[in-house]
Amino acid sequence: MRKIALILFFIIAVGELLAIAAEVAWLHHLCKPLIMITLGLYYVTESKWREQAISLSVLGGILFSSAGDALLMYQEGDPSYFMFGLVAFLLAHIFYILAYRQHRHAEATYELAGIHKIRMAFPFLLAGTGLVVVLYPTLHSLKVPVIIYAAALVTMVLAALFRYGRTTRDSFMMVFGGAVLFMISDSLLAINKFLTPIENESLWIMVTYMSAQYLIVRGLTRHV
Repeated sequence: MRKIALILFFIIAVGELLAIAAEVAWLHHLCKPLIMITLGLYYVTESKWREQAISLSVLGGILFSSAGDALLMYQEGDPSYFMFGLVAFLLAHIFYILAYRQHRHAEATYELAGIHKIRMAFPFLLAGTGLVVVLYPTLHSLKVPVIIYAAALVTMVLAALFRYGRTTRDSFMMVFGGAVLFMISDSLLAINKFLTPIENESLWIMVTYMSAQYLIVRGLTRHV
């Protein structure tokens, strides 16, 4: 069943990219809400196959990501849907932060510490802060919500980074890579919406977003 769920996820992902590239609205409305649903099905079946406990935090991240996907589909018709989607993804990040803390060992033989932790975290703090500074004049009434969201996004990436040495190598690499791709995807969305149009922006946003979610979820199942 876990393989079927994974195949379904990849079929839906390809369908979503085809819908964007060919501008097929009905296919887009069919596939996008199913991205996280099929990935959630994969997470549950994979966890059972590995005889691991199913984390409510992971399911929360998946659930609110799915809600955010659905809400953002209607932002062009009603701008308030962007705010609702922002809140949904904010909650998704909070749940993923909790999941990262849950999926790590309490003790580790090696980990990032002291100056190494600061040095590794600095680029992401700088990128998140820099993007907010650049976008700030164009945010208008969304200044506070976007700043809060950016803080949660950067925290999510750092929480993934700080699992280093406290989980398996595969789990760390997948989750951290997924978190960075999530940050890239959200940054592309923000730049396109508030600063300047990006060529083929929807395609790039969804490629990085779906890859991010897949790596995060799969990586968490690799934690032993």
